[in-house]
Amino acid sequence: MTELIGHEQLHRTAKYFMDNGRAATHEDAIGILRGFGLSIHVGPEVAVSAQHQIALLTLVNLARRTFLGGIEAVSVPDAPLLVPLATASSLSEAVRMLGATAVPRRCGAWPVAQIGTCDEPDDKLPEWRLTFGGWRGGVVPARGGQRLAEKAGNPLGAALAAAACAAELFSWYAKDHPMAGKRAAGMSLWKPGTDWKAEDPTEPRLAYLPSRLWLIGLGNLGQAFAWLLACLPYADRGKVELLLQDFDRMAASNDSTSVLSSLDLVGQKKTRAVAAWLERVGFTTELEERRFGAWTVRSPDEPGAALCGVDNPMARAALDKPGFDLVVEAGLGAGPDGFRNFSMHTFPASRRADQIWSGQKSRTIDVSAMPAYAALRKSGLDDCGLAQLASRTVGVPFVGLIAGVLTVAELLRRLHGADGLELVAGSVASLGDIEACYAPSQPYASGFVPVASEKLPEESLVER
Repeated sequence: MTELIGHEQLHRTAKYFMDNGRAATHEDAIGILRGFGLSIHVGPEVAVSAQHQIALLTLVNLARRTFLGGIEAVSVPDAPLLVPLATASSLSEAVRMLGATAVPRRCGAWPVAQIGTCDEPDDKLPEWRLTFGGWRGGVVPARGGQRLAEKAGNPLGAALAAAACAAELFSWYAKDHPMAGKRAAGMSLWKPGTDWKAEDPTEPRLAYLPSRLWLIGLGNLGQAFAWLLACLPYADRGKVELLLQDFDRMAASNDSTSVLSSLDLVGQKKTRAVAAWLERVGFTTELEERRFGAWTVRSPDEPGAALCGVDNPMARAALDKPGFDLVVEAGLGAGPDGFRNFSMHTFPASRRADQIWSGQKSRTIDVSAMPAYAALRKSGLDDCGLAQLASRTVGVPFVGLIAGVLTVAELLRRLHGADGLELVAGSVASLGDIEACYAPSQPYASGFVPVASEKLPEESLVER
């Protein structure tokens, strides 16, 4: 008999296979995800390089939410943890805390992700290499793929590489893109839409980081923002003020999409759960637990730069209203055909937020005729429950992470003198086809601090 399930318990990635008709029930969809697994192999760089650790821990965090067959991390050393992405005393402990099994050698017959200098790949299953350099990051086939410098640079490139790897692996398992496992996929954060594998002498060395931010929405995107801010090399996170705004509570379904969510947090206010994580990292937080809208007013002593990650046209239409100096807004696509899509807007811009979103309705795609929903109806789920389930869109954590990388990187771009991006749009199914619209922008005026001044450990690595 089909198990009844509510929208708050729905695994949002399993919904992909419910919505496209491949799964006859929710249990079938979960069973498909339980056939997905990943073996992560690491090289010696991970013991001394913060960026390699960011790539590893971000990939584990993303993968355990999607590939339910298991994640194994091979030969992870018992080295000091160089990035505050887990409350662990060592890297191997952090890997376990985030959901992988640390093993001395490969056990599962799963595709492989390589981080750092690893053994030559075999030809039985796809193997990807995560690679990053400067403001760029992505994934290439482990055999013959072009490797970037993988030295000190913008750490968001390492997080981007992890998300690109998860996206390619999902497409390979789902069999919905013929090139998955055979191609390179990545992006330049300094110049989105250009060749990410090409060295770019205009990329600046990271020198400044934002110090006062207002985060609107703490779901998939908002939690990605928080994770990525923790990846940045702040000298003193206690000097960074983050105002967190959300009205909602954690649900079981958030565990499948949002990088700071877990089942033990179900029922907690999102503001308080995310604030607790950020405070453990060292940031200073303030909370606003009302809905964001046209009634929201920023006082002069509150952060002037905002990162927005809400899926609500009415709230997005009000982004010009509070009086922010800068808003960077991220959005995700919907439905079985569009869930890989993402966009980023900034304001002030040539069009006001209300001109873009006023009159828009929340996205709904009717999938109620698919077999999985018919099975739920037959098992006793009423029309209201079916409508709630059908209205929830497919969600995967790696798309939100990539949109989050672009969003946080836009603050860094402007802090380092680049012209602003007014709009970026693309899909993780084709990261080489990003559309970017540039516009002159005012100097960043919302508070900044210098990066940590000490020499980064990876700079001492011997040249390969």
